[in-house]
Amino acid sequence: MARVFVAGGTGVIGTALVRALVQRGDEVVALARSEASAATLAEQGLEVRRGEIFDGPALTAAMEGCELAFNVAGVNGFCLVDTRPMLRANIEGAATAVRAAARAGVRRLVHTSSAATIGEAPGVVASEWTPHRGWYLSDYERSKTYGERSALAAARERGQDLVLVNPSSVQGPGRSGGTGRFLLAFLDGRLRLFVDTYVSLVDIDDCVAGHLLAAERGASGERYLLSGIRLSITEALALAAEVAGVERRPRLLPRPLATAGATAAEYAFRLRGKRPPVCREMVRTLLHGHRYDGSRAERELGLVYTPARETLLRTVQWARTAGLLRFTSQD
Repeated sequence: MARVFVAGGTGVIGTALVRALVQRGDEVVALARSEASAATLAEQGLEVRRGEIFDGPALTAAMEGCELAFNVAGVNGFCLVDTRPMLRANIEGAATAVRAAARAGVRRLVHTSSAATIGEAPGVVASEWTPHRGWYLSDYERSKTYGERSALAAARERGQDLVLVNPSSVQGPGRSGGTGRFLLAFLDGRLRLFVDTYVSLVDIDDCVAGHLLAAERGASGERYLLSGIRLSITEALALAAEVAGVERRPRLLPRPLATAGATAAEYAFRLRGKRPPVCREMVRTLLHGHRYDGSRAERELGLVYTPARETLLRTVQWARTAGLLRFTSQD
């Protein structure tokens, strides 16, 4: 049993990670930035500390006595009206967590980055060593890339043991956002229009296992892509419809039309001071697509990936139980 600190314990990855740590018998200290988060974490029997991820003194105090720390905190969003909170959490928060771990004497910090930081050129199947294309698809990608670099720089400066994990799009029970939102809307018949692209996914259980294995076996200063599923959008949608037992066929929009539609929607909503449901950076990211090679985590960490069919089946079953899907397999 170890004393472990977790920041971001109420997010999709954080919730599953905290559950795994508790199940294996660790004593978990969790950071909460709101009363609601504190209550949720306390219900699980965790030791809760209040603070923000960019609050160095609060982080240091919370990490005191912890052997291991996970920084899973961050903001993930597209089409934001104000990007400053995301930039502060993802960049300043990343470096602050490293410095706090060093001051508190934490043996190892595992930082949850993103596969988006690889920044591969169009059409490339990317690994941890793929050269960055030199430009960014979105403010989110930029913030996570700068955050990763800031964390590594702070680790070198303070001599802190740091391992990075870079998940692709996390899917599975509990995940209704991101790529999962599009899949569920497609299965429910609410979304038929897509663009021709590639998606890379990682099962939520594999993502958690990758974090734990990185803490145990990862090399300091290295990053590990967590990505076990790589499909074209048509393959992903066909497999999702098959496991759900429904007949669904997507329509693929021409790329110029998708870009034009996103531009028009973004300007219309921005004029009213509202966050658009779709915007240029979102469509730019979708059109670029992602194909990641997550085999380093298999070779060096011993991670075993869940088959795509199983991940999608578990997602559909969970979504039905949660009332997120209206159809039945007979629809």
